[in-house]
Amino acid sequence: MTDQRDSLAREIDEELRREQLLKLWESYGTYAVAAAAIIIVGIGGYKFYDYRRTVAAEAAGARFTAAAREAAEDKKAEAQKSLESIAATAPTGYATLARLRLAAGDREAGKTDQAAAAFEAIAKERGLDPLLADYARLQAAMLRLDSASWTDMQNRLTDLVADGNAWRFSARELLGLAAQKAGKTDEAKSQFQRLLGDRSTPPSIGERARVMLAMLTEAELASAPAPASAAPAAPPEQKAPAGDAKGAPPADAKK
Repeated sequence: MTDQRDSLAREIDEELRREQLLKLWESYGTYAVAAAAIIIVGIGGYKFYDYRRTVAAEAAGARFTAAAREAAEDKKAEAQKSLESIAATAPTGYATLARLRLAAGDREAGKTDQAAAAFEAIAKERGLDPLLADYARLQAAMLRLDSASWTDMQNRLTDLVADGNAWRFSARELLGLAAQKAGKTDEAKSQFQRLLGDRSTPPSIGERARVMLAMLTEAELASAPAPASAAPAAPPEQKAPAGDAKGAPPADAKK
């Protein structure tokens, strides 16, 4: 008897659940189907977008490699045209690399102001990879070294010389050169000593820092005032002219 009651109770519960689900489906089934369709379409759209983005990146990479090969083969006009096309139409990453290469080409051609302006424009772009933005800032600072003031160089390089920055060694070397140019010897020596004291400093930069530090030290020693000299020696005692003991003039003076 108890089993029959339990079985009947279960059947009633199941029937109630079916009725509740049916009512929920009648009320919200359309929304559930629409939501599922949106999710499916969204996933498909993202997959398609990701595929197109991958294909575009691969194509841009091939074009950038071809442009680099043309530049290496001294086909400057062809490389210039290819890089300009990549900068205008390629995905952000390769477009930025192309713009950096074009700016470097201006620098190599002696167009210093134009190259510096191009690097500065790249560095100010929003959403740019920080590594590329800092590289562009460093290149612009290098090109402005001869014309920028000490304060300007400090403002350009302060963030780049910080520990952890990928370009800190080149930035510290450049800041040392700027200080030396501005006549701030102590600051210049500090930057070069900082490079020599860091075991992570690349050997080439460390060697240049050692040379610059030696030159600054030698210049300081050369410009230092000479030490006070000893009292001048007394002039040698004058000897009396040859003659007799009483100071008589020589014999030929009597003639």
